[in-house]
Amino acid sequence: MCQTYLHARMPRVDCPDHGVRQMKEMLRNLWGYVYPESAWKFWKRWYFWATHSRLEPIQEAARTVKSHIAHIMTYLKHRVTDAMSESINSKIQAIKQMACGFRNIEHFKTSIYFHCGGFNLYPC
Repeated sequence: MCQTYLHARMPRVDCPDHGVRQMKEMLRNLWGYVYPESAWKFWKRWYFWATHSRLEPIQEAARTVKSHIAHIMTYLKHRVTDAMSESINSKIQAIKQMACGFRNIEHFKTSIYFHCGGFNLYPC
C-alpha cells in the first residue's frame, strides 16, 4: 500500500511506481509557470527531489532536462518557438525536391513566393 506525505509541495512517496508517475506529473507543471523566477525555483526543487530519488531512470531524465534547462527558461520568458520557421523551411525543401533543380536562383525565389507567399491568385 502506498502512503503519500505532503512536504513543501514535493510529496514523499513510499511506493516507487507511484513516485515515478508523480515526479513525471510534477515536472509537467513547469510549463504552466508565467514567471521564469518562479519556474527556476520550482525546477531546483524538482531537480533535487529527482536526483535524490533512488530511481535511476528518473535521475537520468533529470540530468537530461538539466542539460536543456536554459532553453526551457528562455521559452518560459518569451513563449516563442521556432516551429513556424521550421515549417517554412520544410516547405522550401519540398519545393526544391519537386523541381529537381532550377535554372537560376530567380526561378527558385519565384517558386518559393508562389507556394509560400499566401497570395490569392483567383480572380474576384
